[in-house]
Amino acid sequence: MKLKELLGHISYERIQGNIDIDILHLSYDSRQIEPGTLFFCIKGFQVDGHEYAKDAVEKGAVALLVEKPLLMIPEEVTIIQVENTREAMAHISANFYNHPSATMNLVGVTGTNGKTTTTFLISAVLKEANRKAGLIGTIQNQIGEECVPSDRTTPDSLDLQRLFTQMKEKEVDDVIMEVSSHSLALDRVAGCHFKVGVFTNLTLDHLDFHKTMEAYQEAKAQLFQQCDYAVINVDDPAAEYMIKKTTGKVLTFGIDKDADFKAYDLTITADGVSFKVDVEEETREFYLNISGKFSVYNALAAIGACICLGISPTVIQEGLKKVKGVPGRFQRILSPLGYDVIIDYAHAPDGLENILKTVQEFVKGRMITVFGCGGDRDKSKRPIMGEIAGRYSDFCVLTSDNPRSEDPIQILNEIEVGIQKTDCPYTKIVDRKQGIFFALQEARPDDIVIVAGKGHENYQIFDQGRRIHFDDAEVVEEYMREE
Repeated sequence: MKLKELLGHISYERIQGNIDIDILHLSYDSRQIEPGTLFFCIKGFQVDGHEYAKDAVEKGAVALLVEKPLLMIPEEVTIIQVENTREAMAHISANFYNHPSATMNLVGVTGTNGKTTTTFLISAVLKEANRKAGLIGTIQNQIGEECVPSDRTTPDSLDLQRLFTQMKEKEVDDVIMEVSSHSLALDRVAGCHFKVGVFTNLTLDHLDFHKTMEAYQEAKAQLFQQCDYAVINVDDPAAEYMIKKTTGKVLTFGIDKDADFKAYDLTITADGVSFKVDVEEETREFYLNISGKFSVYNALAAIGACICLGISPTVIQEGLKKVKGVPGRFQRILSPLGYDVIIDYAHAPDGLENILKTVQEFVKGRMITVFGCGGDRDKSKRPIMGEIAGRYSDFCVLTSDNPRSEDPIQILNEIEVGIQKTDCPYTKIVDRKQGIFFALQEARPDDIVIVAGKGHENYQIFDQGRRIHFDDAEVVEEYMREE
């Protein structure tokens, strides 16, 4: 495609060189340059792509998209200067791949908690409806039955458009995707039009990135300016703000307040939840094999989204009933010795409290909680999570999550400040495997051990980005084999 065609509808500050040239490839990674590439100079958090422009040219880049002037670039290389390379990359990528998502229904789910489960539930209903779905999110990217590993919740815009192209080639009807606040703030979904946008909730998290809750809320709200329908959790305090920002039709869901999809007659057990909703002037009963009041909210979000997609309530009922669970989301492992283990991704205060509240409803013995907090992330939540864990648990093991570049002992000390405000006994064990083993050794029949924070993740991150294989479920199963 000609560069001048790619630049259609792109606002630029300056162009140096010929735009009537063929662009054969796009890349924001100088290690993946081929002859005929347009290289996007993206200023990241640790690396600035402008510093690799010369390297990209030497490898065959014929054009550069930049935010600032560059020196020592050959005259035959075209340079386009824009205000925001991330936003421009999103639109150029969509142009290059001929807007692949235009033929599919995009459903975007945003919120602090519940994104992954909600996308899985919607995907299950679409399968029940015999519609071919694509799934993009934290655990995996999926095209029909084919799974592709995921390294972030929402891919960068260029990778996202490539993924949309693969889905279009496989004749996908609907794409269900998690839309993180980072992706909205960083323009990863700029240029995407969503059939449905879903808002689950907004609670304390990611302040290391957004700095304030106001900025976090504003980032989330951007999704609802790109949607035909907005499905909003009306029980959440941020609902009014989201509705105000929405440009499409609003549908609400909730349990406590009046809503278009309001759940009532809830029954919550260790095995799942059942509830009633009036859908299209008829009372319907829904069942989900995932426990917790939060699961009702996730199911309501899925019901609302699927109604917007034109799926019948009966098909929605059947689809939700068939969901056996979501990896690392309230994932139960039963010990032969009579205690339960629940593995969950809860890594923010609200998520942890939801899990512990749910378990408290049906635990017969003690609650033992194993958790930590991620390094190089929002520090303000550490003592808060410590206090929450101490308030609900009978015993806690404070251990490492992903320490990254921070001292893991210091992270535990900051969590400890919160747990000391409670009467809960606890211990600190830096090594996560040893911490989980210790908790399982303490467990007796009828106890429930909650291992929180990492869920589906199969790695642990240390200093300088060093990763090791680590899977909470595997560690639990390894211990149980020796029981």
